[in-house]
Amino acid sequence: MTHVHLFIPCLVEQFMPEAGEAAARVLARAGARVDCPRGQTCCGQPLYKSGHGDQARALALRFLRLFAGAEAVVAPSGSCVHMVRTVYPALLADDPAAHAEALALGARTFELTEFLVRRLGVTDLGARFSGRVAYHDSCQVGRALGVRAEPLALLRAVEGLTLAEAADADQCCGFGGPFAVQFEAVSAALLDDKLAALMAAGPTAITAAEPSCLLHLRGGLQKRGVDLPALHIAQILASEAP
Repeated sequence: MTHVHLFIPCLVEQFMPEAGEAAARVLARAGARVDCPRGQTCCGQPLYKSGHGDQARALALRFLRLFAGAEAVVAPSGSCVHMVRTVYPALLADDPAAHAEALALGARTFELTEFLVRRLGVTDLGARFSGRVAYHDSCQVGRALGVRAEPLALLRAVEGLTLAEAADADQCCGFGGPFAVQFEAVSAALLDDKLAALMAAGPTAITAAEPSCLLHLRGGLQKRGVDLPALHIAQILASEAP
């Protein structure tokens, strides 16, 4: 049995705990033994993107210590996985031992849908979800990690679910962490385009594998008075018939 250490990003813990709980259920349903180590904290991505490299480095070293013995680390967030895989080795490049540890742990760190399909070979989790679902292919999952087909394969295997094909599914939603604050007008314009494309597909729900995108989309829907669920893909994959 594969032993998974589940990393819960700070954004998920604070604003979307249901996604973390669903990820744990999905991994267990796929046959993994799941642990969620105590003492987890932010991966350091917001600090890094805001130019605070030294503080991000400290969090990277903490992450390495916390997950040092993990067979596999899985997170319901592509942006956090990209941070661990790509940025940690660069942050720790001046420390040969830490750099080597970062490279090794990065190779054992996976985004949820990537791990399910590529490592466990699972696409059908026995999930049941009724409705038309539009998938947002986030920049961090699709572009940064190259995880594009896996979320769609998992969604297509969900009983009762119909994929509502949205135009330009991989177009940025405009969040980008600090970008949404520093360049608010550009972020809002990108969000307008993204929501228009998603809504044109006629969905009864919207999903993505990236929690930050979902929060941005949820905010846009609420501001427009649109009552449409925006769910993390783990929530759909964990769903069962009523």
